[in-house]
Amino acid sequence: MAQGQRIVLASRPVGEPKPSDFRAETYDVPTPGQGEVLLRTIWLSLDPYMRGRMSDAASYAQPVPVGGVMEGGTVSEVIASNNPGFAKGDIVLSRAGWQTHALSDGKGLAKIDPKLAPISTAVGVLGMPGMTAYTGLLEIGKPKTGETVVVAAASGAVGSAVGQIARIKGARALGIAGGKDKCDYVKRELGFDECLDHRDPNLAARLKDACPKGIDVYFENVGGAVFEAVFPLLNAFARIPVCGLIAHYNDTEAHQPKWAASMMRTVLTKRLTIRGFIVSDFAAMHADFLRDMSGWVRDGRVKYKEFITEGVESAPQALIGLLKGANFGKQLVRVGPEKA
Repeated sequence: MAQGQRIVLASRPVGEPKPSDFRAETYDVPTPGQGEVLLRTIWLSLDPYMRGRMSDAASYAQPVPVGGVMEGGTVSEVIASNNPGFAKGDIVLSRAGWQTHALSDGKGLAKIDPKLAPISTAVGVLGMPGMTAYTGLLEIGKPKTGETVVVAAASGAVGSAVGQIARIKGARALGIAGGKDKCDYVKRELGFDECLDHRDPNLAARLKDACPKGIDVYFENVGGAVFEAVFPLLNAFARIPVCGLIAHYNDTEAHQPKWAASMMRTVLTKRLTIRGFIVSDFAAMHADFLRDMSGWVRDGRVKYKEFITEGVESAPQALIGLLKGANFGKQLVRVGPEKA
């Protein structure tokens, strides 16, 4: 019988995840039953939210159980089918997780059109990260022509799309990223108006100089020192979509900033809108997103970069690196070839 490989959660991490928090296992590739399909994973998406799924703290989704397969979005090929809705050879978007093969009853699977774009984009710019950028910016941020939009992690899967969409909508886009190479890419290749290095000890002063008219939209996916530099520059009625706080995912205790009271006073006096969201909140917009984003990608108005590691066994170290900003673009794992 053919053998598959999977990565399971071995223990709940305290602080930063360690390689020992994961365990590689082999298993017998299952046979699909009535109404089931057998999936072979091609691409596995790694995303910051996975750190939260490793914790048992209360959240918007159930945690991965200890001993359970790590969760994640995948692009998979149907290699056997007993489900009339799917044929052998179909390429589908699935939640197969960190494993080479998985069974599905067909629920939650979505067929991918390989003619639309490279299939890896279904878990990148044309998938959850791209839709997070599109819906959060347009539905909560609502950038207007001439306004200033700031986004951190600007070379990443979400942040890179946020800035490019802001530019399409006529706003000024300023990115914050880690290191000169990433900042150069964001400005020169993606077309942001400016990009600053979050490692710069003078970040707050440089950000103030770069935003002479203040900040109208801050797309929050980092938190920490970047938020502290941005907050004093927010204009009245500024909007802050909050989709992540990667700077705090490995915190071992809650921290309340000393300036929390003054922050709330500013929220009041500047009439700020701060709204957290999960991409599924805007599921009804998926068709609009796919139409617009696929067109922008096809026309070259939205560019993307992929950061690829090879083999499902590389996923633990890749996620650890992602949480430290080691990736340059959308973090993917190539689990298998595009055709069996």
